[in-house]
Amino acid sequence: MAAAPVLVWFRDDLRLADHPALAAAARSRRPVIAVYILDESTERPLGGAARWWLAGSLEALASGLRRHRVPLVLRRGRADRIVRALLKETGAGAIYWNRRYRLAAAGLDDRIAAMLRRQHVEAEIGAGDLLFAPESLRSGSGEPYRVFTPFWRACQRMPPPAMPLPAPRRLTAPGAVPRSERLEDWGLRPTEPDWAGGLRKAWTPGERAARKRLTAFLDSGLADYHRRRDLPSDAGTSRLSPHLRWGEISPRQVWHAARGAKHGASAFLRELLWREFAAHVLWREPDIAERPLRPDYARMPWRRDAAGLRAWQQGRTGYPLVDAGMRELWATGFMHNRVRMVAASFLAKHLLLPWQAGEAWFWDTLVDADPASNPMNWQWVAGCGVDAAPYFRIFNPALQARQFDPGGDYVRRWVPELRALPGRALPAPGEVPDYPPPIVEHRAGRRRALAAWARIKR
Repeated sequence: MAAAPVLVWFRDDLRLADHPALAAAARSRRPVIAVYILDESTERPLGGAARWWLAGSLEALASGLRRHRVPLVLRRGRADRIVRALLKETGAGAIYWNRRYRLAAAGLDDRIAAMLRRQHVEAEIGAGDLLFAPESLRSGSGEPYRVFTPFWRACQRMPPPAMPLPAPRRLTAPGAVPRSERLEDWGLRPTEPDWAGGLRKAWTPGERAARKRLTAFLDSGLADYHRRRDLPSDAGTSRLSPHLRWGEISPRQVWHAARGAKHGASAFLRELLWREFAAHVLWREPDIAERPLRPDYARMPWRRDAAGLRAWQQGRTGYPLVDAGMRELWATGFMHNRVRMVAASFLAKHLLLPWQAGEAWFWDTLVDADPASNPMNWQWVAGCGVDAAPYFRIFNPALQARQFDPGGDYVRRWVPELRALPGRALPAPGEVPDYPPPIVEHRAGRRRALAAWARIKR
């Protein structure tokens, strides 16, 4: 009698290597049916750029599984109902998946695990995509960390993250395959209009592309990362964030690969732990995309300015570094981290518009829009999150441009109206045809922001 198959439920872990659930299924030697469920009832609905990436990542995953003659079954709807239906359709004797460190996902996992116990179906939940589980790190008082530097030090005292698992050498193909929905019917990619041409030019989703990008960064970027990471015109960052967001590569793989390098790992691994810190914050604060973590900031007298928000979104603020970043974002689904901070500060402080509006725009336009990192970084810039920059720290876009884009190469690439200007003129270009004047004067915007901050502190 043929062995009952095992379902492997893929989520934000769209890879074959270092996949605990898939590795467990391979060890069982039972036929494997892989499934991906698009469930937007318990998770925040994806933005447009993230949906585009997900489509490519699922295609890449399906291709990798086909080499093992294992199908990737696609279903859309409530995950608990679909799991129940798949168990009935396939007669599976087990279902394996990896943990996700979000309260909604944890609640879903608990409900499904309870249902499986009632049906006497084996369930195995593998380690999730974090270096350290949130419950494993506590401060001296027993509370979760709310400041990054002590968190980082605590991580350094922990046992090293587990070594990544190799991709299975062999998977057992199933005899029968349940019905799968068609990826193209999910409408993840834009069609009319097709705005994703810049994304296709800039990115290749999938596990193979993630490994290739990591290798290239280790070979040519890691040693000088601490010097080059703040220069937006320089390819000095890893650009691994969307691959990590979708689990095409795991933090463990990145961690151990970087630790094995000879030079430059410290600054890069610190950034990887900042990502970890954000995930730990989300674990205990599931509504960080809407609610400021510092309660007094709920009283901030935000302005309503639809025209100002639109100018910021379109890269028409009159501040070249801000505009270059916003145009890079629209064209490629990505923005250099230094410029993200400047652009976010401009919205929340110069324009005094709610940080939630900026976070929502980034969520829709970033290919690496992460449910933890995106809102926590916005709260950091706005001054209302854990370990946040103080509100009175207001980036001067012109000074930031002079410091981090001194030759103007980044601005010239994304703001073609200014290409003819010399580098020294780019931070404050003056009157230029087809380029708008500043929508708010720097000193006036700074004064307004500080006055609003003082008001909520009284």
